Amino acid sequence: MAELLQVTAPLLIRHPDGIRHIMVERFAHPEGLLYFEPFWHLHRPAARAIHLARGGIRGEGPWRLGGAVITVLGCQGSDPEMAGLYAEWQAFLQNGAPGYPAAAAIHALAREQGAICPD
Repeated sequence: MAELLQVTAPLLIRHPDGIRHIMVERFAHPEGLLYFEPFWHLHRPAARAIHLARGGIRGEGPWRLGGAVITVLGCQGSDPEMAGLYAEWQAFLQNGAPGYPAAAAIHALAREQGAICPD
């Protein structure tokens, strides 16, 4: 699991039901992996965009987690919808990420969800 958590490239998780999410924050969890979608902090409640993917992580990329598959996000040519969303997220970050919580607050929220993350 450490390898997946150390990847700095944007990652996409595709669940067995076809739902896909970009993971902009991700943390080890005793039951699998806790991740946050782009703009999670704007959802009400924010928990709607915070997900626990259950299962053991297998592979070295792509990775499998339960029935889900995690890959490096494709480019505009291979996955234009998700690449567009990620481009919006990057623009948001490059513009100072107004209203985005500090890392300590994000880690505290992740811990509240049971994640294993730094203080």
